[in-house]
Amino acid sequence: MTAKPNTDMTDTPPPGALRRWLGIYCDLSKARLSAMVVATTAVGFVISSRGQIDWLTLLFTVIGTTLAAACANALNQQREVARDARMIRTRNRPLPAGRLSGAHALIVGAVWGVIGIALLYRLANPLTAGLAAANIAIYVLLYTPAKSRSTLNTLIGAVVGAIPPMMGCAAATGHIGAIGWALGAVLFVWQVPHFLALAWMYREDYRRGGFRMLPVVDPEGRLTSRVVCMYCLLLSPTAVMLTLVGGAGWLYAFGSIVLGVWMLYLAAQLVQQRTDLRARRVFLASLVYLPLLMGLMLIDQIPADAAPNRFVNQQPSIRAHPADMTDASTRPPSPPKRLESPT
Repeated sequence: MTAKPNTDMTDTPPPGALRRWLGIYCDLSKARLSAMVVATTAVGFVISSRGQIDWLTLLFTVIGTTLAAACANALNQQREVARDARMIRTRNRPLPAGRLSGAHALIVGAVWGVIGIALLYRLANPLTAGLAAANIAIYVLLYTPAKSRSTLNTLIGAVVGAIPPMMGCAAATGHIGAIGWALGAVLFVWQVPHFLALAWMYREDYRRGGFRMLPVVDPEGRLTSRVVCMYCLLLSPTAVMLTLVGGAGWLYAFGSIVLGVWMLYLAAQLVQQRTDLRARRVFLASLVYLPLLMGLMLIDQIPADAAPNRFVNQQPSIRAHPADMTDASTRPPSPPKRLESPT
């Protein structure tokens, strides 16, 4: 009697397994946060291209940046698993919830990082790859340990958020340029009120996790609210810098001032009433502010033929003129100058 084959055993994963793993990896990479990072990189690329977009390079830049951001987030969670387990907001992440091992997260994150940096190096340029590698190092080696040691961790995190748009500029032009620095400054300033408002809402959770966020050591919120207000005050002049360096027009400048005044108004309310409701309004407004600002950048970007010469974000050409490359021995001799006798 022949044994009946077991038709229940297949080489394909069980139903729902692929979706479950996809969800785990999305959580490990903080997909929504990574999407925002990639968006700023893409905007930097498009604006620096000045209407002459290399779409294939843009695609590879987006993919490489996505993988680099996923790497940083995965390694961050691998290092913070014990603290995340103590926080209500983060205890359901893959590692503290037991859905993924620390070794698995470390390997996957490292693979994402290597592939992402390699793509940027080969298909964009070495500068973009170097910025990505530096950003991963800052996030994992500086920002992550600083969160439990110093309230200055927010400023380190703001540096991490400022680099992606600079990566986009570097991928498009081969250098960062004035536009890249202006975009980086906008992202740096924006992140401080964004993250401090979030930290104020979850200050008890951060205290439980052992993180030294500013609201944790400032229980009354006096310093926190004033820092939020100060950086919101800087939003408008910082955003206008992009117009001054020729990256966007005056329509963008006007819109950025309106958005900055709106953020400043909400921050001033937080100074007056240091409540979770006021902090939430600042946080939600920051989530609206950035997409609107980037939309204005794209709508009112300056094409290459309209950019002021002193602000054009292009590297000077070092190619010699064909006539200058001709060997001197093959050039016809110049006719002698005619000497005229003085009268």
